[in-house]
Amino acid sequence: MMFKPIGSACNLNCSYCYYLDKLRLYKNESVMPVEMLEKCIREYIEINGNDEVTFDWHGGEPLLLGLDYFETIVKLQRKYKGDKKIYNTVQTNGTLLNAEFASFFKYNDFLVGISIDGPQDVHDKYRRYKGDSPTFHKVMSGIELLHRYGVEFNTMTTINKANEGRGLEVYDFLKKIGSRYMQFMPVLEYVDDSNNITSPDSANSKVTSWSVDSLEYGKFMCDIFDYWVRNDVGHYFVNMFDSTLANCCGLNPGTCVYSETCGANAVVEHNGDIYPCDHFVYPQYKLGNINEISLQEIVSSQKMTEFGIDKRNALPYKCLKCRCFHLCHGECPKHRFAKTESGKCGLNSLCDGLYYFFSHVEPYMNKMRDLYLSGKSPSEIMNLRVDGIE
Repeated sequence: MMFKPIGSACNLNCSYCYYLDKLRLYKNESVMPVEMLEKCIREYIEINGNDEVTFDWHGGEPLLLGLDYFETIVKLQRKYKGDKKIYNTVQTNGTLLNAEFASFFKYNDFLVGISIDGPQDVHDKYRRYKGDSPTFHKVMSGIELLHRYGVEFNTMTTINKANEGRGLEVYDFLKKIGSRYMQFMPVLEYVDDSNNITSPDSANSKVTSWSVDSLEYGKFMCDIFDYWVRNDVGHYFVNMFDSTLANCCGLNPGTCVYSETCGANAVVEHNGDIYPCDHFVYPQYKLGNINEISLQEIVSSQKMTEFGIDKRNALPYKCLKCRCFHLCHGECPKHRFAKTESGKCGLNSLCDGLYYFFSHVEPYMNKMRDLYLSGKSPSEIMNLRVDGIE
């Protein structure tokens, strides 16, 4: 579950941000009251059947909450955890990191996700302060602090119009700044007639200028994969590659994007409103409010279940018969703006790029699957030829 106690409040004004427009939904955003925070933490621990419970803190920019608020979070978790082990992750743009935050994250074993899009010219294209000044150097200073204090971090990198065709360059940059766990997220947003980012079920929507081209997305990931599969397997980890291998092995892909169904990644807003996904924070998808109904009732509701199953059931037949369906599963519903050749709605707008990627990597993934199932490390593929390809 994703918690957003700061809502969409942020000190940046990233061009492609799909969450800044939530100010239209919540006119007077504020910080989640401590009483509500305590209810969220208590109920989330209670309904979680695992011995290990992970809290994901997002925004907006969650560091705007201040260090005292995070200290309250940890205090409340200790109050209700019982015998369970608590883990925390926080996704930040990195500009507000300081020595106090770094020391706190290290001491309390937080995993920090840093949003960074690549080298300076790429990163500063769309990730800018509200006054339009660049952010790259401030983010790099934050990363240096994480290294200095020994804080574990990973990176979240968007693939957008600014870094098309530069996949390997971006990958190499992320390695150089110390990222061993990388998440890549394609930017594909649509706007309505008023130029507001809109949901997939909106009419008369159009693609934004900063969105990545579908085929270029596939090529971006293939450029990284071709180097990774020969040099970095087992040393550097890319979310899309890990999920693809897991699906190839018949395992849980570890992310809703490439799962057959979704709906297991709900988001709690600053005022207690709950939605099935942070990409679907629109009135028609609201599940309820934690002030009015228990978290257990909300996440196990029929509406939540239907949302998750629709990821599979709403796909056009073209997807279901696709040779890559077992690896892709239609990707994320937030990208399903396109139509099939027969006019069927619900096709993923990144379909061409996804097919390009999965078709390209499948022989390698099959070989890594065979290595894994035979008790060997998939990293041994770096010593092998696959289908005659060096």
